[in-house]
Amino acid sequence: MDEWMARLLEDAVRHRGKVIGTLVGLLVGWMVVEYGLIRALFVIACLAAGYFLGTQWDRGQGWRR
Repeated sequence: MDEWMARLLEDAVRHRGKVIGTLVGLLVGWMVVEYGLIRALFVIACLAAGYFLGTQWDRGQGWRR
């Protein structure tokens, strides 16, 4: 069992873009089905804005450029 788990984690790390993309697609699809397209797009826009602001903050630029 330990060897199987190690192999699974190794494959997940090697293909992390595919894994993350699949999980994001699953989440967005669920949001559209559960809440509707407009609400799902609003949440995605808020997440993107939060990511952008957090990236700017981490780079030491604060809220100004």
